[in-house]
Order: sequence, then C-alpha cells, then structure tokens
Amino acid sequence: MAHILTDGANRLRRFLPMMLSYAASSGSLVTANAAQLVTFAILARSLGADQFGVYVSFIAIASIAVHLCGLGANECLVRRVARDHAIYPTMLGHNLILIAASGVFLVVAGILILPHWIELSPDPSANRAVMLLMLITNIVLVKLILLTEQIFIAHSQFADANKSVVGFAFARTAAAALACLVFGVSTVAQWAVWQFACHVLIAFAYAWSLRKLGPPLYRILREEIRLGILFATPFIFRAIRQNADMLVLGIVATPEIVGSYGVVRRITDSSYMTIDALNRLVYPSLAVASAKGIHNAIGRSKKILVAGFGIGVASAVAIFLLAPFLPLLFGEEYVSLVSFTRILCWVVIFVAIWSVATEVLGAAGHHAFRAAILNTGNALGAILIAYATWLAPPQGTFISIYVIEGGIVIASWIVLTRLVRRSRMASNAKVDVKSGTPNDPLP
Repeated sequence: MAHILTDGANRLRRFLPMMLSYAASSGSLVTANAAQLVTFAILARSLGADQFGVYVSFIAIASIAVHLCGLGANECLVRRVARDHAIYPTMLGHNLILIAASGVFLVVAGILILPHWIELSPDPSANRAVMLLMLITNIVLVKLILLTEQIFIAHSQFADANKSVVGFAFARTAAAALACLVFGVSTVAQWAVWQFACHVLIAFAYAWSLRKLGPPLYRILREEIRLGILFATPFIFRAIRQNADMLVLGIVATPEIVGSYGVVRRITDSSYMTIDALNRLVYPSLAVASAKGIHNAIGRSKKILVAGFGIGVASAVAIFLLAPFLPLLFGEEYVSLVSFTRILCWVVIFVAIWSVATEVLGAAGHHAFRAAILNTGNALGAILIAYATWLAPPQGTFISIYVIEGGIVIASWIVLTRLVRRSRMASNAKVDVKSGTPNDPLP
C-alpha cells in the first residue's frame, strides 16, 4: 500500500508543473475570453442592431484577412526558436517583413473593395477613412499584437504569454466600456477611432516589453514561406466556412435567429480557447520531440489527446449549464439563444480531438498533410453548411457542423497514424543499416 502511495505521489509531482502551467495558460485564455464576451455585449447594446450588424459583418471579413497577414510566419517562429533561441532575431525580422508586406496589400485591397459593400459612414470620404482605420486596426495591429504571445511561447516564457493575452483582452474591454458607457459612442465610425487608439497603445507597450529579447534581423527565409502559407491556409478556409452559415442565414432566417446564432457562434468559437491553452503549451515540446521523426512524438500526443478530450467535455458541460444565464448579458430579445447554445456546445469536443492530431503534424513540419486535411474539410464544409442552411435553417446548419467536425477528426487521425507508421519503419531501417543487420533476413 505504501509503495502504491509513493508511486502516486511521485507521479503527481512529475505532472504537477504541467498541470500548473495548463491552469495558468487556460486561466489566462478563459479570462481573456470572458473579457471579449463582455466587450461584445457592450458593443451589441450600445451600437444597436443595425450598427452592430454592420460591425459584425466587417469583423467577419477581418477575421479571414488577419490569417493572411504575415503568411503564417508566426508558426515557424515558434517551431524554430523553440529548438534554437539564437535564431530568434532572424525569425522576428522574417515575421515583421511579411506582416508589413501582406498587411499593406490587404489594407489597400480592402479600401478598394469593401466601401462598395459595407457602409460604416453615410459620407463616402468618411466611409473610406473609417474603413482605413478599421482595416489597419483589425488586420495589421491585431497581427502584431498577437505575435507577442507567439514570441513568448517560443521562448517558453508562458507567464509573459499569458499576461499578453489577458492584457490585450482587458484593454479592449476597457476601451469599449470607456467609449460606449462613458462617452456615449453609438456608431461604428465613432468606435473605429477608439479601437484604433487602443490597439496602437497596446502595440507600442508590447513592443517595449519585447526589447529584452533583442532587435530583429531583417531577412526573408524563403524555405519557410511555403510552410507558413500551408500553415495559414487552414485558418483561412476555416474562417470562410464559419462565415458561410452567417451569410446564408442572413438571407433565409429571421433577424432574431441570425442574431442568436451569431452570439452562439461567438461563444462556441471562444470555447476553443480551452483547447488552445493546451496546444500552446505542448507545441514547442512536440516540435522538439518530433525533430528526428514524428513517431517520437506519438506517445506524448496520446497523453495530450486524453487531456484534450477531458478539457473539451468540461468546456461543453460548462457552456450547457451556463446557457440559461446568457440572455441576462446579451438581452432578452435573443429568444433562441439558450437552445442554440445547448445544441452547439458539444462541438468543442470534436475540435479537441482533431486539434491534437493537427498540432502534431504541424510541430513535425508536415504542413502539407495538415493543410490538406483542414483545407479540404473546411472547403467542402463551406459548401455543405451553406446548402444545409439554405435547405433547413437552422437545423440543417447544426447537423452540417457536426458532420464536418466529425469528418476532420477521422481524416486527421488516419493521416497521423499512417505517417507515424512510415516514420517508425524508416527509423528502424536506419538502425538496421548501422548495425549491419539485413532489413529482410532470409529464413
């Protein structure tokens, strides 16, 4: 009995640092998520249905563009700096160059296209000026601010990474509360100025916090551009898929259903942060473990899968139980909010399962396979969810979401399993060659 207790205590001591790190990581992301929901609620109430609808439409587009900005270079920063901190200046310069170049292109494209589609101000000149502020804020500045978190993670400075996430979320909530509740901001044009000023201050503050890590060395690593694009495209396709349902619902459903579904989507998407909290902790270690073959990371990935599944279930149950209180935050006019939330809350479990497989693929540098799985799933998913939503809103929307996420789960783990088997066979073959043992000995 004493031996069992001793083994249990040793095992607890071994996993305690990881558990504490996850508690801090998830706590910061959940806190940031709660702050974002409060910001969302403040803007929803203060801007009114019409202005808030315009704002949500713009943010949906910006959420796609922000993944294009930088061409996925943040991934190689985490992957390569986690293995060798000396390469950080080069990786930082690589990121800043790509963010600047792609950011200018996206902002210019947005100024030329979006004013013909979205009206942020009735005056054409003012509309373009507001659009410019919104584009710079929600694409370039957001990308630069989020890069801070990735830099700290690459250096395994998770406490600083957590502080950057929480600080960003609280700053935006404070800006929304000050602008809307104190100064009476009630239009998107007015909010754009406040939002821009808030993001500029945060960007400067975070740049100052990174000075101790050293200045950037401005170089382009051409071999990483293709990998970065492959890493970014799944997020882009996912963003497109996640907005296809909103577009079709806006055509075929009532405003109340569209509003309730939009809020639920925000909540369920935010619930993925509990999974992200785990992934951001384990990604650097997976990159190190898989450096000499992806099969070396499979043991760790199975343990992460168990943890991720448990976290997904806990998150889903928490959302299910808290659903009845949501109208108190967003307003009683959202009559479908509770039922929609309880239907969609279980999606986070599927995301938890497939995200482990795709994180292993990414950490091992198999971005082509990762992109093929997620891009195909999201591209086909966008078509499926649009058709199902058109055919039977909103029940068809809910069913298609679960079908899509389930398909990604199956595909991702099949591909990972086959790559692990191939990697292990290649490693065994090298060992046989070095030892002088024939690969296929005669009977």
